[in-house]
Amino acid sequence: MDPFELLVWVLRLSFLGLLYLFLAYVVRTLWRDLRASAVVADRALGRLIVVASPGGRPATGAALPLQAVNSLGRDINNTIPLDDVFASAFHARLTFRGRTWYLEDLASTNGTFLNGQPVAMPTPLGYGDEVQVGQVRFRLDRAA
Repeated sequence: MDPFELLVWVLRLSFLGLLYLFLAYVVRTLWRDLRASAVVADRALGRLIVVASPGGRPATGAALPLQAVNSLGRDINNTIPLDDVFASAFHARLTFRGRTWYLEDLASTNGTFLNGQPVAMPTPLGYGDEVQVGQVRFRLDRAA
């Protein structure tokens, strides 16, 4: 075997080795991204801190984790069930769209309030705002 042919074989094997290293790097990067996105999907987007709850459920001071769509009301099928006679079965909806939380009244009897003002249509709210459903008051807070 002459030296030129040997050099060509070494270059071919080196190129093949570099190709396999590149593919291994791509697969490892994709695997890390998939694992990271799975962890983020399970994390809560925010939380409601119970400021006042005359009925006792949920307890005052409790931190309730929020998902992308949350329903509040007396019915047990709500994301956040309330023990309050002034709350409707399906009283309000709290949704996370884009980067903003929105509060929506679901045609409740006694209304939903944001910082003491009645909510008539889907209204954006920020962290630190107070939401009142029936006699229960919550404060929107960042996820722990």
